[in-house]
Amino acid sequence: MAIDTGRFREELVQERKRVLDAIENLREEHAGSMEDETQEIQSDNHMGDVATEVVEREIDYTLGENSEHVLQAIDKALEKIENGTFGTCENCGQPIADERLAAIPYATQCIDCKRREEHG
Repeated sequence: MAIDTGRFREELVQERKRVLDAIENLREEHAGSMEDETQEIQSDNHMGDVATEVVEREIDYTLGENSEHVLQAIDKALEKIENGTFGTCENCGQPIADERLAAIPYATQCIDCKRREEHG
């Protein structure tokens, strides 16, 4: 059975927009560098407040970094749709199950290869 690449293209484009919006939102919230923000927090607040703010900022930084990785994966999946390789496992060359692609449309591995990778 052939993969409905049109459906996945639409889902990936929508997800790409959502991720870009999230990245932009994080950038707007934290326009300065982490060091600048930490110094600003320290001058105005108690040490406990400073620690809380620093942890929250680090979480946002990690979310932004993860969003960048997801964005790259989405772009790669869109390229695969264009070149006709979408839905094929990069490790074994077998088709990626439709259910897996429905859950993670930018998946690059079938579930068996992904499990092997995660379990070493």
